[in-house]
Amino acid sequence: MSAVFKFSYISSLYLTFCLLLVLALSAKNYDATLCHDDERQALLQFKSGLVDETDRLASWVGETSDCCKWAGLTCDNITGHVHKIHLPGICAYPFNYNTDKEYNEAARQRLRGDISQSILYLKQLEHLDLSCNDFGGLQIPRFMGSLGNLRYLNLSSSGFRGTIPPQLGNLTELEVLCLGNFYDAYESTSITNMQWLSSMRSLRHLDMSGVNLTEASDWFQVINTLPSLAQLHLSSSGLPDIHPNVASLNLTFLSSLDLSYNNFNKKIMPQWIFSITSLVSLDLSGCHFSSTSSFHNLTSLKFLHIFENEFMSSSLVLKELSSIGGNLISLDMGSCGVKSATLDSLHNLTSLLSLDLSENQLTSTIPKSLGNLCNLRHIDMGLNNFQNISLTSLLRSFLDCKSPSLESLHLEVSQLSCSLPNQLEQLVNLVHLELGENGISGPIPESIGNLSFLRSLYLDGNLISGPIPESIGNLSFLRSLYLDGNLISGPIPESIGNLSFLRSLYLDENLISGPIPYSVGGLSSLESFDVSYNHLTGTLPESLGQLSKLKYLDLSHNLLTGVVTDVHFSKLIGLKNLYGSGNNLTLRPHHANWVPSFQLESLDISSWDLGPQFPLWLLTQRDLSRLDMRNTKISSTMPELFWRSFPNLEQLDMSQNQIQGRLFEIPATLYEVDLSSNLFSGKLPKLFNSSMLDVLDLSNNSFTGSLFHLLCSWGGNVIEALNLANNHLSGAIPDCWVKWQSLRFLNLENNNLSGVIPTTMGYLSSLVSLNMCKNKLSGRLPASLMWLKELQILEFASNELVGSIPTWIGTELLDLRILNLRSNSFDGTISHELCYLTAIQILDFAHNNLSGNIPRCFNNFTVLSKKETTEINPDSMIFHFGYTEITNSASLVMKGQEYTYSTILRLVMFLDLSGNKLSGSIPVELMALQALQSLNISNNQLTGVIPKNIGDMKSLESFDVSSNHLSGELPMSLSGLTFLSSFNVSFNNLTGRIPTSTQLQSFNESSFFGNKLCGVPLTQICGEIEHHKDQQEGDTSHGVDFGLIISILLGFFVGFWSIVIPLNVGTIWISLSKLRYMLGC
Repeated sequence: MSAVFKFSYISSLYLTFCLLLVLALSAKNYDATLCHDDERQALLQFKSGLVDETDRLASWVGETSDCCKWAGLTCDNITGHVHKIHLPGICAYPFNYNTDKEYNEAARQRLRGDISQSILYLKQLEHLDLSCNDFGGLQIPRFMGSLGNLRYLNLSSSGFRGTIPPQLGNLTELEVLCLGNFYDAYESTSITNMQWLSSMRSLRHLDMSGVNLTEASDWFQVINTLPSLAQLHLSSSGLPDIHPNVASLNLTFLSSLDLSYNNFNKKIMPQWIFSITSLVSLDLSGCHFSSTSSFHNLTSLKFLHIFENEFMSSSLVLKELSSIGGNLISLDMGSCGVKSATLDSLHNLTSLLSLDLSENQLTSTIPKSLGNLCNLRHIDMGLNNFQNISLTSLLRSFLDCKSPSLESLHLEVSQLSCSLPNQLEQLVNLVHLELGENGISGPIPESIGNLSFLRSLYLDGNLISGPIPESIGNLSFLRSLYLDGNLISGPIPESIGNLSFLRSLYLDENLISGPIPYSVGGLSSLESFDVSYNHLTGTLPESLGQLSKLKYLDLSHNLLTGVVTDVHFSKLIGLKNLYGSGNNLTLRPHHANWVPSFQLESLDISSWDLGPQFPLWLLTQRDLSRLDMRNTKISSTMPELFWRSFPNLEQLDMSQNQIQGRLFEIPATLYEVDLSSNLFSGKLPKLFNSSMLDVLDLSNNSFTGSLFHLLCSWGGNVIEALNLANNHLSGAIPDCWVKWQSLRFLNLENNNLSGVIPTTMGYLSSLVSLNMCKNKLSGRLPASLMWLKELQILEFASNELVGSIPTWIGTELLDLRILNLRSNSFDGTISHELCYLTAIQILDFAHNNLSGNIPRCFNNFTVLSKKETTEINPDSMIFHFGYTEITNSASLVMKGQEYTYSTILRLVMFLDLSGNKLSGSIPVELMALQALQSLNISNNQLTGVIPKNIGDMKSLESFDVSSNHLSGELPMSLSGLTFLSSFNVSFNNLTGRIPTSTQLQSFNESSFFGNKLCGVPLTQICGEIEHHKDQQEGDTSHGVDFGLIISILLGFFVGFWSIVIPLNVGTIWISLSKLRYMLGC
């Protein structure tokens, strides 16, 4: 038996060895021939139709290489057939990225191009994933319905458009089908009839979120035929009908149902949803259901998202939910109108880990009966109203726990007006604390440093005061710290440098003082650092240059001083955004040929000292899209390479320097250009036909020549703001404004332009502000200007325009707020139609040849008369174009001097009709303009009196009616004009006493010359004038001898007082003598 056994054992070993040898040889042979030639060719053809910017398919090469080893492919281990193509891109959405460049870089990872039919040769293909690519609006190919062996198909968020082909219904073996487009607004796919889905009996997972199913009225009947369906996602699909009545339900395996953000035509939740007893996850967010059926069948439910549904505000619904809520892990009932009293009905949610109660009507803490709050990890109660409750009371249910599990607490925008309690340190497991945008006051407690697991702390937008506690340095795991928009004072603590994991540090818009501590160099993970709008002083620490991961740095609007060198930027290799305007810093690299280690995308260091020579290091920053270097003391010429150095530049501001030379062209990539207040000369630059320019400001330079080169050689229609004021431009204004119909702001002020105003300016239908003052324009205002319905500011002062002021200004340009036609040769009368300009606040017709009466309807000006009570918008005279801000200006003569108003122009209320030939009286209605600050109607031919109720013009600061033919006395109500600082009634026929007031007696006597007035400040004594008048009348024979009566009375009083107080006789006699003299005795 032993010999037999030995033989059998040896035989077994031999057979095993032979088997292993065969398998090895087979494996060697298999390895060499695993990829099938026809499938390799099909894949290479498939690749040739794709655009692969980042070489994701670099391994897909060679006529003999093994395609089974190519990226994204998987083959069957036995047959060698390709059964899996897995090539998803990156689902890049702009809101996931900090900059456009980061988003664009992620988007480059997407495959583009066409999908070749060659994949039909992959007969054994079971898995195809091309999601999150970009196929540029192609329709999903019909031939995909011929891939009959597919079990998995994912084409979601890949830029497809059009109708989803019903041929996909041929994929009867499919188990997973994903065609959703999620957040991609460009992708628009639709289905009108879903019957083709009925053949997919094996389908377990279906995602059509974002697919337009508005016309698919049969959606539920079809879904109900899919017995294997376990997950259904139809979010944001425009489903029209919820199908409330269902006879038979076949979705017995459905565990996840997402119908969120559909606007169903019926607001009652259907019974069939509550019949799916297998449901584990239900999402009905944003469906706005107002009533519901019973929850009692959904005993397996663990995830319930019911955001924005009104029925959840019912206490009965919450009680029903409580009966089955023992398994609930996550409950989102935000924005459901839930009140604190109603919330008491929700209880026994003992398994709950995440609770969202945001955007409700809560005013007090959540009840303990809701569940085991000590186990709750996430709670969001933001956007409620906790104005009258302290944080200690609000969080009492958690603070009373021996070991609270709370990791995430959100209470942002909840009207909290309390202080930060020390008891917060009891939430020892807290990872995220969000208390931003409230009214929290007082200091940050030192105990905040005991929350050792904290990763994000948001206290922004409150009223927190006092210093940043030193204990902040104990939060060693902190990633995000937002303290911006408070009243925090004192220095930045040195301990801040201990936060080596910190990525975002926002301390902007506070009262922080002192220097930036050197310890910030220890923030080795920092990506964003913002200390703008504080009171920081001193120099920048060189340790800033050690922050190698820093991408965003904002130091703007502080009191920083000193020299900045290349050492401050030595290791900032990732820096993309640098802002430092509003400081007194000087940039002086140690090396003249300094090449920074970073490539900036946005740079604003305006008000730094960079000059006098142009900083050549700037030319190395080829990624710049925004560049702001205004007021940086540069006085040299712009380098020839400047424009070619920035292929991505979109916004440029180098104003308020002394840059010299010529400007030949503006690159087409730019959107905003401000080169104002420099020394550029020569002809205006050329614009490219492909230019995307929105704003061009070349004002306050020395450009010469015609406008034709700039205005008429360009074929675009994009520019919204053009400012060429204060140059030396000459010639006629070209008649090619048809190309400029997007223009909203146009300023050609103070040049040497001549000729007539072209009629094509009437095509500027979007124009809001038009300024052509101080040129040599002639002729009449063209009637085509009446088409400028959006116009608010119209200025043609100091030209040579003639004719009458058109009536259409009042009937068509109803939004006008500034109308300045000063110093022209307009004639005729001021038409009553101008009274329709109810929004006017500056009206200047001075120094023309106007005649006739002042219209009595000026009291229709609702802004000037304070009939319009709405507060004037601070930005009403400021135009915003992206990063560029253009402030309107107006040159007005007020108080006898010419002033240019810009930043406060919106507050100026002004009426000037001086220097014309106006006649008649001053309309009483004019006194209704209670907001008017300056009224000048001097140098006319006005007669009559100054209206007695002029005192109603309480805001008046300047009043000039000089050089007219006015008569009568000065109204006593003038003494009530307490803001009056300039006054002139000279050279009229006014008589009588000057009213007594602090203002009137303070003016120079020249303000009253040329009249028959008396009293201070004039030397004319009113008694003398009256006596002289009596003598001239020669009618004293029958009058009472007042002099005699006064003399007798004075004698009596003198005798009386000489007996009573003899010692004061001399003083009294002098006083009485003065009195006699004043009375003319």
